Amino acid sequence: MDARVAAARPLSADAAGVNEPRLPIPSLPRDAVFLALGLLAVLAWDAAGLDLGVSRLFGTAVGFALRDHWLTEGVLHNGARWLAWALAIVLVVGIWRPLPFARRLSRRERVAWVAATLACVILIPLLKRVSLTSCPWSLAEFGGTASYVSHWLVGVADGGPGRCFPAGHATAAFCFLPGYFVLRQAAPGAARAWLLATLAAGLLLGGVQVVRGAHYVSHSLWTAWWCWALSLAMLHAMRARTSPRDAAQ
Repeated sequence: MDARVAAARPLSADAAGVNEPRLPIPSLPRDAVFLALGLLAVLAWDAAGLDLGVSRLFGTAVGFALRDHWLTEGVLHNGARWLAWALAIVLVVGIWRPLPFARRLSRRERVAWVAATLACVILIPLLKRVSLTSCPWSLAEFGGTASYVSHWLVGVADGGPGRCFPAGHATAAFCFLPGYFVLRQAAPGAARAWLLATLAAGLLLGGVQVVRGAHYVSHSLWTAWWCWALSLAMLHAMRARTSPRDAAQ
């Protein structure tokens, strides 16, 4: 065959690397170990009692100066929330028109990705609804009426409105953690980039809420852990029910 003709032909799926063998599915025991280590880290933060001390760096007897600032509230709170919903819509559309780095995923995997993301969005508000923990800006020492009560004292009210644990706003970033788990076998490079971007966004949004007095540090840490645990459980369950033929589609 003429070399010029061969060069003019588009690459086949195999030549382009689309159908190259996937990496082995990460083992559930290994993932469980990392999940347990994350739990120990969050518990260590709680045990150290650092929440109130960090909030005192930003709050005074008259409240939190950056609570209603245009950057913290307008951009990094309201704006970030709309951006998160826009990305969620992109993922939904991606079930039928996948993003370039997600083309090696089966449609079932893309559906699972969206389902796990929405499950995270639903889980955290449900946990908040039954929480008696109030936000830092509701504490008496910051101009409110509540007393500080650890979220571990289940059933003990603090005199404030409650419903502040775990952090809802951090969910706007951490709800996208399922992308790491669903991509890491088919596109490990994209998976790592997705994870780093998600964690960076989560730390930023969680930090903003600490500065505003809307949450303690631990509230965002627990949101991250719950989203990680739920993503891990759902996607391992999905792959346990997926045949090799399904995974190849």
